[in-house]
Amino acid sequence: MYQHILIPIDGSDLSQIGLTQGLALARALQARVTIMTVLEPFHIPSSEGVRLASVQQQFQRQARERAQGWLDAAAARAQQAGIPCDSHVHDEGQPYAAIVEYAAQAGCDLIAMCSHGRSGMAAMVLGSQTQKVLAKSKIPVLVYR
Repeated sequence: MYQHILIPIDGSDLSQIGLTQGLALARALQARVTIMTVLEPFHIPSSEGVRLASVQQQFQRQARERAQGWLDAAAARAQQAGIPCDSHVHDEGQPYAAIVEYAAQAGCDLIAMCSHGRSGMAAMVLGSQTQKVLAKSKIPVLVYR
């Protein structure tokens, strides 16, 4: 069945549910996992960019440290469960595109992730990374709600 599962996380409580479920599936299937996160871009108001370059660098460093902390904790959970695990921090970009691209690049055969379950106007305004992954992925996507 599935041998390599990609589990995207973002540090939220919801992504921890997806991690728990994805690890349980991997253990049941004796699959390996790759856990990834995508760094959010830092936007500076146009005329302030020059003066705020050090703030941008500090933000990016802190974001990378925070993301690495999530991945380290997730990898420790996988290791405790006896699941082979890799991790990946993707530099700035659209999360859905990074997830789809990395899944193909890493040879994953399933993406397992959670959805906030937004619908109606909230889904239209905020968008859904999960919906975009579903629309763009050429490999199966398992969505936990």
